[in-house]
Order: sequence, then structure tokens, then C-alpha cells
Amino acid sequence: MIGLGTIINVAAIVFGGIFGLVFGKVLSGRVQSTMITTLGVCTIFIGISGALQQMYTVNGGKIEAGGTMMMIGSFVFGSLVGEWLNLEDKMEQFGSWLKIKTKSDKDTGFIDGFVTTSLTVCIGAMAVVGAIQDGIYGDYSLLTAKAVLDLILVAVMTSTMGKGCIFSAIPVAVFQGSVTFLAIFIEPLMTPQALSNLSLTGSMLIFCVGANLVFGKRIKVANMLPTIVFAVAWAFLPF
Repeated sequence: MIGLGTIINVAAIVFGGIFGLVFGKVLSGRVQSTMITTLGVCTIFIGISGALQQMYTVNGGKIEAGGTMMMIGSFVFGSLVGEWLNLEDKMEQFGSWLKIKTKSDKDTGFIDGFVTTSLTVCIGAMAVVGAIQDGIYGDYSLLTAKAVLDLILVAVMTSTMGKGCIFSAIPVAVFQGSVTFLAIFIEPLMTPQALSNLSLTGSMLIFCVGANLVFGKRIKVANMLPTIVFAVAWAFLPF
């Protein structure tokens, strides 16, 4: 069944969120604060490891670095487009709408939890490649693996940041569902170089999410999201 991978992923996020919400009630404010910082540190190192894996390769016994110009160019142009579209503000507006509809007016961390978790579970090559495999071959194994990771991640984030994290299932459903539906058109673009570029920039965005968790929200990660589009396009430039 095409699309089953996204359904499993969404269900895992909701289940993990509900579990985290129940578990979070037994944690004190001090413990929750420590957990957020801990989660941020882990997210930072996940981003660093993913980026370094794509930037450095071993060739003939020597370590070679690459992707610097692609990284700079994609982030510059991607951030300009993101700022012009003001994606961060639009995500927060949607979070505010969800907050009102779910009668969560007293939950001060609802919007931040929704935006932060949505960015964490949507960014990355796993979401794109898994959705393409699901859409073309009906192979949902990669998205199932992602679902397990997201379940754990969302459970932890919900226990510390509140129920807004659960609603990250909506962007995941929209994004991965769209990629699955358009897979036949997207798949030819996912060359090895395009996937490498996507993984590098996606990992850097994940690092930014982690930095926001540790140091407070200083980076408008959503406004950088078009970076991954430019990163894929960069793979087809004649140089």
C-alpha cells in the first residue's frame, strides 16, 4: 500500500507524544529543563556527525573535504528566500491556530514545542528518500525505521516541551505525503550527489535546531528550509 510508511510514521509520532505527555507529568520543572538541554546537546551532535560524514571523505588514505561552496551558496540563497517567505512566522501562526483550536491557551510552550519538533522530524534525507521509496516501490521500510526514531524523539520532547510536539505529526503527514505522491517526478532528481548535498545541509539544519534547544531560540531554522532545495539543485550545476 503506497503511503503506508507515512501513516506508520504519523501514528508513531502521536503514540510517542501521548506517552511523553503522560510521563512528563511526573517530571519536575528542574528535570524538564535539564532534559531539554540534554536533548539539544544530542541533537547538535547528530547534526555535526551527519554534516562531517558528507563533508569529509577518505581518498587514497587521505582525508579530503568538499561541499564548502555548495554549503555556503545554498544557505545564502535558501535563507534569503526563506526570509522573504517568512516561513518561521507562518509556522508559528499555524501553531497559534492549533493552540486555539485545541484549547491550549495556558500552555505557554505549545508553539515552540510544535515548531521545534516539526523541524526536527521533517528535516533530513530519511524523510525524502523514504517517501520516494514508498511512492514508487511501495517500500516503507526506511520510513518505518524513521518512525521508531521519531517515536522516541517525540516522546522525550513532549515530556519536556508539552503537547504541542504531538502536532508535529501534521507537517510530517503533509510533507512526506506530498513527496510520496510526487515521487515519480522527484526520484530522477535524487542523484548520489543531490542526496549528499541534501544530507549535508539537512544535518546542518538539525544542528541549528539543537542549538536553539540549548541556547534558546536564536536561529530562525524554518527560514533556512529552502536551503535543501538549493542544495539539490546545486548538484546539477555544470561545475
